Amino acid sequence: MGTCTKFVVLLLALGFSLGARFNDIEDPQEEELTKPVLETSKFGSLWPLPQEVQISEVVFKIVSSRFRITDAKESSAGPSCSLLQNAYRRYYEYMFGGGGKRQAGGRGRRAMAGPSELTELQVWITSADSDCDAYPAVTSDESYELTVDLPFAVLKAPKVWGALHGLETFSQLVYEDEYGAKNINATTINDFPRFAHRGILLDSSRHFLPIKVILANLETMAWNKFNVFHWHIVDDQSFPYLSQTFPQLSQQGAYHPYTHVYTPADVKMVIEYARLRGIRVVPEFDTPGHTQSWGKGQKDLLTPCYTGAVPSGTFGPVNPILNTTYDFMSQFFKEISMVFPDTYIHLGGDEVDFTCWKSNPDVQKFMTQQGFGQDYTKLESFYIQRLLNIVTTTQKGYVIWQEVFDNGVKLKPETVVHVWKSRLSGLEMAKVTGAGYTTILSAPWYLDYISYAQDWQKYYKVEPLNFLGTEKQKKLVIGGEACLWGEYVDATNLTPRLWPRASAVGERLWSDKSVTDINDAYNRLSAHRCRMVERGIPAEPLFSSFCPREYKGI
Repeated sequence: MGTCTKFVVLLLALGFSLGARFNDIEDPQEEELTKPVLETSKFGSLWPLPQEVQISEVVFKIVSSRFRITDAKESSAGPSCSLLQNAYRRYYEYMFGGGGKRQAGGRGRRAMAGPSELTELQVWITSADSDCDAYPAVTSDESYELTVDLPFAVLKAPKVWGALHGLETFSQLVYEDEYGAKNINATTINDFPRFAHRGILLDSSRHFLPIKVILANLETMAWNKFNVFHWHIVDDQSFPYLSQTFPQLSQQGAYHPYTHVYTPADVKMVIEYARLRGIRVVPEFDTPGHTQSWGKGQKDLLTPCYTGAVPSGTFGPVNPILNTTYDFMSQFFKEISMVFPDTYIHLGGDEVDFTCWKSNPDVQKFMTQQGFGQDYTKLESFYIQRLLNIVTTTQKGYVIWQEVFDNGVKLKPETVVHVWKSRLSGLEMAKVTGAGYTTILSAPWYLDYISYAQDWQKYYKVEPLNFLGTEKQKKLVIGGEACLWGEYVDATNLTPRLWPRASAVGERLWSDKSVTDINDAYNRLSAHRCRMVERGIPAEPLFSSFCPREYKGI
């Protein structure tokens, strides 16, 4: 690959808790890790690896003052498509750092390009409806084709979502030679994601995450071709979502009602920032457990716990026996369905502690009346079923944690089941898909578990479809999510803990099943990590190394 090889060699030169989650997730250190070998990848620094890629040794120069990203004449998205126009400016900055503005011709005229210089990337949206003003969905077409050759490079995509991915790929093909000049090799790429759902879960309840941190990680998600931000926005510890229908929830339940809340404007900003990068925002409002912060602002929502015949003064899960509970949930989720445009809401449903329900005499009486006996999973199912019916009226689909399925709740056929327990996760995947439900996998990708050495390898080696089942069952697995729970994570350490470890998950969910070479992945990921650092993200190193442009700090 000529001088591209030198670039890659330079980049790689050595020099309050989640309860049961801690019992059901295996230690990432259990699997022996591979010792990487430093060598040049024939794919340069591409990450995630495209489905089909051919890189030749023909090299073109790129000069910032003469290079442009433009709309092809045939494209259905023109100058009025702000999503693409913003992306053009963004990626120009990534490739040239704004240098083109400083170098632009002294007399206001562009100098003539040389015979081996690439001066233009034309973006061609081929479908009549570009989706420019739409929101991304699980069914969105993210495919693209990229041809880098003279007289100009061409990026073709049916929709803007594929074009966004293609722009990222193009930027990854640009490299500097030993003199600091920008180059790109003649390349042909045909690319599309293996899985439609490629997500990152961030937890903003256990520690409040400033909007600036969320936006920075949305940007980094786009560089790694993730397309779902699973926003675990509230939990036991705090309720930072500022509800316009029930403002008392955050007034009483947030860590601070002014400084530690997400206002409607904040939420709108996150959703639009994500949309412009092809990322869905799926909010999670987990009930009936994980709701202690809800009860601070909503009277009678939670179940009073008893010690003997006397109230203990503490509260348990949502009270499932009161009609007022369902009146509240109906109004609340009506608001959520209007605030968040995605077609899905994550309803949680995991880790419900029955101790408080068992202690409450009114609940016991209700259990008898309903004929539930002492089976409190039936009471949980009673609540969940009514909640699902409420959410269905909002025309939203829903995602639930695997316990809801395990406990036999009646689910709509289009329900998405989220598998998170790593013990026997393969068996769970087989059961869920065998029952005909769409499935998301997170069990092997809990990134809040940290360990010495290169634990990214364990995440990389996962095969999401490695369970016993038919081809029909495996087609029900739409993807997965890397989860970073917030017990020990806030704005100070979230980003370096997430990246580039989550990048390993990103390639597993995007690239072909056959892409499993750890050595090649190590070399590409090391270069990709340096690129993230150069773009201002403090992604942690994989091993002893240096980057040509180190992180400059805050």
